[in-house]
Amino acid sequence: QVQLVEFGGGLVQPGGSLRLSCIVSGLTLDSYSIGWFRQAPGKDREGVSCIMRGDGNFAYTNSVKGRFTISRDNAKNTVYLQMNSLKPEDTGVYLCAASTYDNRDMLHPSSYPYWGQGTQVTVSS
Repeated sequence: QVQLVEFGGGLVQPGGSLRLSCIVSGLTLDSYSIGWFRQAPGKDREGVSCIMRGDGNFAYTNSVKGRFTISRDNAKNTVYLQMNSLKPEDTGVYLCAASTYDNRDMLHPSSYPYWGQGTQVTVSS
């Protein structure tokens, strides 16, 4: 069955960096679009970035453009989210998700049927 596991969260000071990894199994990675989402306490789940199946086109939510970079290593079945210049408002549980769609709003949670459990990112001094 499809499984996604996130790694790489932690506590970091403002301005610092983290790299999250989403390791997938039970699917062929380049046949699926992968999204990164985050959820802060009391807030809705927010789409952060996504990389489309096949051609690997990507998208970011406005608040992370220029700071976050999504990438994919098909040989390792892994999608990465490099996060630089982190801010306290980036704090939350970060989850990755997989979908066979690429023609929907791929930054919306409803486009993804498969989800990981998440990893906590805390940006604080």
